[in-house]
Amino acid sequence: MTSSQEKENPLRTRRETAESKAETTRRIAREINEAEASARDAKTARLKAARLANQAQETTATDTAKGKAAKAKPRKRSAPKA
Repeated sequence: MTSSQEKENPLRTRRETAESKAETTRRIAREINEAEASARDAKTARLKAARLANQAQETTATDTAKGKAAKAKPRKRSAPKA
């Protein structure tokens, strides 16, 4: 009689098994990790773009201040120590 009552009452929730609870927890944990990773990647991309823009602006400012393109000076190599 209890089984027919359970079938007739659709509002009653079915008990979850330990396996389905673990799967739900695993799925939610994956979703949280993926959301954090995508937010981290977006922040990294935004910061990289800002850094590159800042470097380009600094390079342009130094080039215009000197009146010509900046050239790297070659390093002097010292004799290896024995």
